[in-house]
Amino acid sequence: MDSTISDTASLAGTLGTSAFDSAFWITCGAILALLVLSGFFSGSETALTAASRGKLRSKADKGNRGAKRALSITEDNERLIGSVLLGNNLVNILAASLATAAFTKVFGESGVALATLVMTLLVLIFAEVLPKTYAITRPEEAAATVARPIGLLVTIFAPIVSAVRWFVRLVLRVFGVETDPDSHILAVREEIAGAIQLGHSEGVVEKEDRDRILGALDLSDRTVEEIMLHRSGIEMLDADDDPVSILNQCLESNHTRLPVFKDDPENIIGVIHAKDLFRSMYRRVADADTTLESLAAFDLQEVAKKPYFVPETTSLDDQMREFLRRHSHFALVVDEYGSLQGLITLEDILEEIVGEIADEFDTDEEPEIARSEDGQFLIDGAMTIRDLNRATDWQLPDDEANTVAGLVIHEAQMIPTTGQVFSFHGFRFEVMAREANRITTLKIRPL
Repeated sequence: MDSTISDTASLAGTLGTSAFDSAFWITCGAILALLVLSGFFSGSETALTAASRGKLRSKADKGNRGAKRALSITEDNERLIGSVLLGNNLVNILAASLATAAFTKVFGESGVALATLVMTLLVLIFAEVLPKTYAITRPEEAAATVARPIGLLVTIFAPIVSAVRWFVRLVLRVFGVETDPDSHILAVREEIAGAIQLGHSEGVVEKEDRDRILGALDLSDRTVEEIMLHRSGIEMLDADDDPVSILNQCLESNHTRLPVFKDDPENIIGVIHAKDLFRSMYRRVADADTTLESLAAFDLQEVAKKPYFVPETTSLDDQMREFLRRHSHFALVVDEYGSLQGLITLEDILEEIVGEIADEFDTDEEPEIARSEDGQFLIDGAMTIRDLNRATDWQLPDDEANTVAGLVIHEAQMIPTTGQVFSFHGFRFEVMAREANRITTLKIRPL
């Protein structure tokens, strides 16, 4: 009996000793190496996706080869992420399989659960959290460092990743989801706008700087109709007026360019530049044989330039480029039927970027935003919604109307009377003054 027990213990000790043989330790070494590779893949993915392409471009321009390689491989994010995920999953699955085999050999059936627990902790800490934390802390430097080996990996796995991408698109197409291989999840413009807004909310970017940058980015999305001077506010010259009256009107005007109409204000026949008019009249008066009365024979069309018309749907970005190409600062805006709607100048477009531009000839008009005695905002009805949002950091929608008065009329589905109150979009609107069918003053406060 004692001999049997002794033999059994001896056999168990022999098995226990043989379980921790050289093969076991080689397996453990392989698992550690695979964990290091997994951490490398995880950190590389985070670094290359989190790195700022602008900063990488700056480093590349200064001669940093790693940054240049990082820019190259991040051109196709789908292929990059597919290759890194393929490598990461390969090493993780292989490491888990080796760990399960090794622990089963030592601890029997309970080794499966133990291997799962140990590998989960090791992968989470050393292959995920640790490398990704480092990569997100120094993304540009990490991206430049791993660019060469990851670039080689992308090249090796390219055929497999391409096949996987094709299969994924095929499956999505079966479910009615179409994918564009050339599309980006976020456009560059949206990334910049989001970064600027985030910087402003965190106090890093000043409001004025935010407004200028976002104003420049928005030029392509806005049309001349949104910022033009409405035709009711255009100062014009009548071609049938006598030259002395025209001269006096130009002298008293705050504008250097004035449209000229004949018979009907809709019939614009030219645009007069004050300098051209004064120069032409001076030549006539300066002649020794010419008297001031001889100006009666002056023909305004001699100095009028051909009017430049633009559709009201032209984007501000395109219009600014056209102004620069034509060496012109002034255009008349027409609708689809050719009817005059307003005018726009290069200064109007620039003001969308830098804010209001005033010179010594601009009149001191009443501010479009004022405070009432009860602390509410008194707003000029003709003020654009965009200007109001920029001045107050509100988020009133400007999809259906350009002006604050237009927004109220659109939401009310009527022309309100003085004293009427409306509530929409989280604000209270009270009509304070109205002239004919035009709302001139509104009182607004957030609800």
